Amino acid sequence: MKPAVREWIAKAEADFHSAQREYRARQRPNFDAACFFSQQCIEKYLKARILEAGFEVPRTHDLPVLLDVVLPVEPLWESARPRLETLTSYAVVFRYPGDSATRALAKTAIANARWVRSMIRSAFRLR
Repeated sequence: MKPAVREWIAKAEADFHSAQREYRARQRPNFDAACFFSQQCIEKYLKARILEAGFEVPRTHDLPVLLDVVLPVEPLWESARPRLETLTSYAVVFRYPGDSATRALAKTAIANARWVRSMIRSAFRLR
């Protein structure tokens, strides 16, 4: 595995743990952050796989766009598209006034991230 790929994976894991921590906080849980970090986790995992495959990593937060780049080497990942479409908006929507995530939405975001994360980690043969 390329060193830069390991860095992307480490950042993705940090985001996944941040999402869980924000969701589980006993005092002042930040559901907006849980959704944001869920999206960021998967964005970084997808970019890691793109980089490992030797493709140029696009500068985008749009997870389906990243999926389209990696599909030639991971065609079975098409099954993740609905989850990626849901997670994509969390890169921006809750970072600014106007909308706030609920506990239920954060729980779903983390569940979607967990599912996609597991699929990607399997491709990397990570536990």
